[in-house]
Amino acid sequence: MLKRTGDLQLIKELNKSIILDVIRKNGPISRAEIAKKINISPTTVTSAVSDLISDLLVVEGGTGESSGGRKPILVQLNPDICFLIGVAIDASKITIAELNLNAKVKRKEVHTLDENVELDLSAELIKMIDHFFNKCSNLNNCLGISITIQGIVDSEKGVVAYNPKLKIHNLPLKSAIEEAFHIPTYIDNDTNGSLLAEKGFGHYQQSKNLIYVTIGDGVGASMLLNDSIFRGFHGGAGEFGHTTIDYKGSTCNCGNVGCLENYVSWHAIYSRIVFEIKAGKDSLLVEEVEGNLSNITPDLFRKAIYDGDVLANSILEDVAFYLGTGLVNLIHLFNPERIILGGDLAFENPLLIKKVNDHISQFALQTHTHNVEVFPSSFGNESEVVGSASLLLHELFHFTLK
Repeated sequence: MLKRTGDLQLIKELNKSIILDVIRKNGPISRAEIAKKINISPTTVTSAVSDLISDLLVVEGGTGESSGGRKPILVQLNPDICFLIGVAIDASKITIAELNLNAKVKRKEVHTLDENVELDLSAELIKMIDHFFNKCSNLNNCLGISITIQGIVDSEKGVVAYNPKLKIHNLPLKSAIEEAFHIPTYIDNDTNGSLLAEKGFGHYQQSKNLIYVTIGDGVGASMLLNDSIFRGFHGGAGEFGHTTIDYKGSTCNCGNVGCLENYVSWHAIYSRIVFEIKAGKDSLLVEEVEGNLSNITPDLFRKAIYDGDVLANSILEDVAFYLGTGLVNLIHLFNPERIILGGDLAFENPLLIKKVNDHISQFALQTHTHNVEVFPSSFGNESEVVGSASLLLHELFHFTLK
């Protein structure tokens, strides 16, 4: 039996979070309807809603249908009463955004990182966030800072354990940010954040077995198994890009050879584009960048695909083959309900999605692929920062996740 005051307070706060999430998803909604939806006593709901109104997180507005007595007063989320900062870090850029409680991006900045330049990530990030805060109207309304980054992350300790591209080993990023700004800070792997975003705010909230794969500067995966994120022993699960597909392949920056990332990441694609063009292959990309190949971007690559560029489509075929092969392995290992494909290379790229689905249909076990399909991210080019924000918002709402 729970006797300690701390235990009772914990239950009360958890109930408030669950009720707040019901209001977020279903508002405007009556108190009685909330009680029915989550099987909590009306008294508990009334008390929690009163607290949420006092906190300004919830407001009353409108009336519902009467079932015989007075019409019930409806409540709904007050999403703009406060804000949070989402930070998404990859090998080429740092994106910082201000978001509301519905994970809607209100303002965003993108800072490009110079390749092969030694980076003091904590110091640089503190400067960027400080500059971003200068444009915020009231810092007292900031709920917290939420950070996602590629690589292996110990989310409980707030430490980036390993990121080969940024040459990071055991960086205590959470404590550095909290010390600088005295604001609660959350940190996790980027694909875990994206998976939380899909579960809390996306099109796939009902799925309990879900895999999110991101392809951009790197390649990663996050697995939702029986409604729980699978993190592994040290938080290192999901290093999909560093699964080996060719033991005679090139050396990866992780030190291994033949990693999937060397075949499907943007760096691999860009390197092949430049190699093929310099070897004499024609491409619309040359004209697009007026001969300056360093200006080729994932956006231009996708554009070339849909403009019928032979080289771009040839590379896409290979990317779809290798990525599809990797996804078949994930399907056989985890038997998901669906797979979500995000990142720069998947954004607005339905042809890649189709080719990958075709590959899976051909090579995966039929027992594992019945009604299973690869889908694009729910959030398009905002997926990175919405994923970052979802670390904090999951703590606030406790949306359905064990």
